[in-house]
Amino acid sequence: MRYLIISDVHSNLTAFEAVLNDAAGLYEKVWCLGDMVGYGPNPNECVELLLSLDHLCLAGNHDWAVLGKLDIDDFNPDARFATLWTREQLTSNVKEYLDALPTKLLEEEFYTLVHGSPRHHVWEYILYPTIAQPNFEHFDTPYCFVGHTHSPVIFRQADNPEDMCDALVPVFNAGPIQFDESRLIVNPGSVGQPRDGDARAAYGVLDTESCTFEYRRVAYKVGEIQEKMKGYNFPPRLWNRLAFGW
Repeated sequence: MRYLIISDVHSNLTAFEAVLNDAAGLYEKVWCLGDMVGYGPNPNECVELLLSLDHLCLAGNHDWAVLGKLDIDDFNPDARFATLWTREQLTSNVKEYLDALPTKLLEEEFYTLVHGSPRHHVWEYILYPTIAQPNFEHFDTPYCFVGHTHSPVIFRQADNPEDMCDALVPVFNAGPIQFDESRLIVNPGSVGQPRDGDARAAYGVLDTESCTFEYRRVAYKVGEIQEKMKGYNFPPRLWNRLAFGW
């Protein structure tokens, strides 16, 4: 089975459509790691597009925030603006969908799926090996997919679990990589809000039969989504950053 692995679409319909076009024919089902909404101008359209696909999806912190299930006092002012704006836009159908999303899934025996981390499913950021290391103790499968940080990376557990894990920087559009016997925490990056210095939408394709994973990147019309955001008077930092991937 081939899966399209996406995360952190963040209401960026232009980027989401570009990913689906780029990945056409490469997958049978979508695994979404959360944060379909927040930051961008098309929350309902993004969720409705996901609903049109064979998929499963997790709850992210922004999905919870727009429902009032998460305190937004810790959000920066721009994120709070986007959260409150999104709350006013959501249809009842989209609200019900987001409210029912799980925070953790175990798929095909080998794959744990969460938004933040195995230890704290919705909120924890796995940015560094020192954070990834204790998280290996919080899932039992060989592989765990996470999102949340908007930065693609693979953390590989050391042969001696007491040694520090490795952080591997992925190469994009270079073909599949083989998953070996090492336990991995894999972040595919963000579709709609990349923050690794590359403005292109990031995603991955998992083939469970060959046990391979391909990191992919696709350019999209950033100016198009920026104009939508300007039209709704979004803070400049929210739309400026899209052109730089930070």
